[in-house]
Amino acid sequence: MHESSLPGFLGVIDSAISRTESFLLATGVLLMAANTIANVVGRFLLGNSIFFSEELNRILIILITFAGISYAARHGRHIRMSAIYDALPPRMRKILMVIISLVTALFMYLLCYYAVKYIGTQASRGRILPSLQIPVWVILVWAPVGFFMTGTQYLLTAIKNLTSKDIYLSTYVLEGYDEEIEI
Repeated sequence: MHESSLPGFLGVIDSAISRTESFLLATGVLLMAANTIANVVGRFLLGNSIFFSEELNRILIILITFAGISYAARHGRHIRMSAIYDALPPRMRKILMVIISLVTALFMYLLCYYAVKYIGTQASRGRILPSLQIPVWVILVWAPVGFFMTGTQYLLTAIKNLTSKDIYLSTYVLEGYDEEIEI
């Protein structure tokens, strides 16, 4: 979690998303580890697996994946094809970074919209998970949440680039490469 460098309400949004990402990722990973360990212990020491273990891990993988895309955006860790970008002068790189951030935000919000529609379709089908007996659509809620948080992260990155002199890959990660490359 980090302290936002964005002013006012934007900083509050940025910090809230950071706290949400941290909570979701930490909780998801810890629950998945505990569930997996408990299932292994149950299977080998007690002779019985936890009947809902696989479904719970599937839910947690969805949670971690969609919280993780926002986390990766915050830390400037998404894959980038930067050969042309790197060859541009700083002013053009900044303009391109704003455009890339805005277009990516737009696509993330669009994916959020389609994910909500998909969840509606799943809800109308009435399917439930066999072991946990919860509706399938409930476990898919993390997709639009993740897309929305990621879209907001990219929108905030565009704003950060519009309001500062440096070029930012995210709201707090400056453009550039580490001097030391490990192989």
